Amino acid sequence: MKPYRTLATSAIALVSLLGSPVRADVTLDWVTVSNPYNDPDINGHGNVDEPYRISRHEVTNQQYSEFLNAKAASDPHGLYHAGMANYGIVRSGTSGAYTYAATPALAQRPVVYVSWFDAARFVNWLANGQGSGDTEDGTYALAGAMSGVVAANLSADFRIPSEDQWYKAAFYDPAGPTYTMYAHHGNTLSPTDANYGGTASSTTVGAFTAAASAYGTFDQGGNVWEWNDAVIDTSLRGLRGGSWLDSAANLKATTRGKAVPSFESYAIGFRVAAKVP
Repeated sequence: MKPYRTLATSAIALVSLLGSPVRADVTLDWVTVSNPYNDPDINGHGNVDEPYRISRHEVTNQQYSEFLNAKAASDPHGLYHAGMANYGIVRSGTSGAYTYAATPALAQRPVVYVSWFDAARFVNWLANGQGSGDTEDGTYALAGAMSGVVAANLSADFRIPSEDQWYKAAFYDPAGPTYTMYAHHGNTLSPTDANYGGTASSTTVGAFTAAASAYGTFDQGGNVWEWNDAVIDTSLRGLRGGSWLDSAANLKATTRGKAVPSFESYAIGFRVAAKVP
């Protein structure tokens, strides 16, 4: 009877394996922002003294769901927001055994309902090799923090973009050299350039294929607001870019948003910056 018990045990293990979420490494598409020591624009933003990378697109529901499946089986840090269910990520199961899946039709849209702290924990996870990597240290020494201001470790490989990094990737044109008003490498805006103006929803990242910045990023204007690492008024974090709900004015280089770092909204997401290897 022993062979039968072994076969049954193997079958149970296989069923258990097939019932578990399939986890994959998160791969970001990077662009390199070169031209170090560039001058700031008249608003005082955009100068960065070293080359760096920034993700071509906003972090998507598919990428964030991989993070959740790796680190949020019980979710003590609130990485998942119930509102995500309507915008592209569904949670199943009970605490200790939560699993997450991106809604297929929305998998490549930007993740929303993420706080600055959610973005920081995602970055820490990247910095610590993904998988079982720590979310509480690495780039940001969070130690369970859910409020307050935490500075970045500037020697870390990944981070939430500084305001200057975000701004340069969006608005700087090294061929000028000059700055544009909008992030699609232009000074005027039309509905073919970005997702804005109260449209029905966010769009798949990179959907505006002819509207890249000078460095090749997409959707830094419109789609969703994006967190950056600026500290404003001592306790708020910076937001840039406007969203699908906003008028053209909020997509301009002159518009600077801000919110408490714990704030979550259906119109806020993020992208990631990194050192050049």
